[in-house]
Amino acid sequence: MTHNHSTAILIDGAFFLKQYAKVYYNGWQHSPGQVAKNLYTIAHRHIGANEHLYRIFYYDSEPLLKKAHNPVTKKAVDFSKTPQASYRLQLFEELKKKRKVALRLGAIKDTSNWVIKPDITKQLLNGTLKIEDLKDTDVVYEMRQKGIDMKIGVDIASLSLKRFVRQIVLISGDSDFVPASKLARREGVDFILDPMWNHIDKHLFEHIDGLRSTCPNPNKYKPGNVQQQAQKR
Repeated sequence: MTHNHSTAILIDGAFFLKQYAKVYYNGWQHSPGQVAKNLYTIAHRHIGANEHLYRIFYYDSEPLLKKAHNPVTKKAVDFSKTPQASYRLQLFEELKKKRKVALRLGAIKDTSNWVIKPDITKQLLNGTLKIEDLKDTDVVYEMRQKGIDMKIGVDIASLSLKRFVRQIVLISGDSDFVPASKLARREGVDFILDPMWNHIDKHLFEHIDGLRSTCPNPNKYKPGNVQQQAQKR
């Protein structure tokens, strides 16, 4: 039976981890277990005394596990053994242990291309760096998430149309959710955006019912920075 005051928390994993490092100044040093614990706390702060947590949905892509040859050194790189892949997989395992957390994992779109970093490209173009001076760290393997936005949109639509929840909280920072949020609001769902204190475009305010960040404010104690505007209620 659906609870009349149920809230679903939807978390864009790639955005969350990027913003997490800003919120917690040494966040990149946190263990996967610590990140999972803080994520759980941030999500639960959205649940009021009279609210009921329906579920926390975490969206991310499985890390790339293939091998490829670095074009600069010609050496093979095993992406399954990189610290990034190991960290992501450990985080997934920690989240699986949390009550009412559901993983929604997509795939990485493999372009099989290596690209030169933008700042290195500028140096090559202005002549301050020569091709023969490139290092293995000057190139990165091009990877893109596939299907994550679609999964988030489908879940928002499903939760709304089936009346599973009264409120949806989306932890994200882009505008790809707008079509889904419009549907949710038409169905009477209270739609809250949590950008983790990240700046959002003004036009997004017309597509949400509230703006609320529950993590520590990374701007609060930094001199010269303006705090996020008063939260929309």
